[in-house]
Amino acid sequence: MRGRKEEYAYVIDILPPEVALYKLPPKMRRDFPHDVTYAHLVGEDHFALLEVTLKKGVSVEIGERLYVGLGTREKVDKIVRRIRYEDLQPQGRDNLKIVVRKIVEQQESRFVKWINETGPVTLKLHSLELLRGVGKKKVHEVLEERKKKPFSSYEEVKQRVGLDLVELITDRILREIAGEDPYYLFASPPPSQ
Repeated sequence: MRGRKEEYAYVIDILPPEVALYKLPPKMRRDFPHDVTYAHLVGEDHFALLEVTLKKGVSVEIGERLYVGLGTREKVDKIVRRIRYEDLQPQGRDNLKIVVRKIVEQQESRFVKWINETGPVTLKLHSLELLRGVGKKKVHEVLEERKKKPFSSYEEVKQRVGLDLVELITDRILREIAGEDPYYLFASPPPSQ
């Protein structure tokens, strides 16, 4: 992740060993025992998708927040690799949508700060335009409103400029994780294949 490490991540899928091993490159298959439990996680800061092995005897639940940083981890044994959206099982993709929305809802101050401070991506493209359905006219309205007074909450953004920031940012993050756009506002770019 080019120096951007996750400290915490949320469980989006728990994989039987045979499914996890099948998805690993052949050279990695022989290095991991067949009796471990694999899980797919999404990081809460950079939205990196991770495949991990769990410590023996622990159980986790979908949506559970786990420590994945350096040092002693309570439930995660090893971070096997970063994965791409295509590596997720269908159930993991469905859970990803729910978990990303939960993260966005919980980190209101982070994303309200973003709307108050964000600027252009290029000379002709403002980062607000990367939110689905936000055009130049709406960007101008947001910029004028934040000049008058910075936004303080999701609800205030909705009342003053009519944007559902939770919905728009969740959608944006999911599109970035899936690699659908060349610009990354919130998520780390997926690993190269």
